[in-house]
Amino acid sequence: MKRKRKGDERMKWAELRERYPNQFVLVEAMAAYSKDKKRMIEDVSLIGQYESVSSAWEKYKEIHRAFPERELYIFHTSKEQMEVEEQYFTGIRGSVCR
Repeated sequence: MKRKRKGDERMKWAELRERYPNQFVLVEAMAAYSKDKKRMIEDVSLIGQYESVSSAWEKYKEIHRAFPERELYIFHTSKEQMEVEEQYFTGIRGSVCR
């Protein structure tokens, strides 16, 4: 029988909050859509739980560098809702050619 690892299980925010109270969590959005300039996240998959936001941020950066297409977020489980406001990038990325 295959053993489940973190990241294999989809859950709702309420369930994640119940399992991991008062912690920072790094999650991947598994089902999400945009509405009224907000990201509506229906299901998440837990990547890890952390005592500090800096620890979660370090892991976020590591995963984001390797897989920039993944939709990752850091939340604290004391919050009743996951709230994400969409911000659109309008500048130029990369280095300037000389």
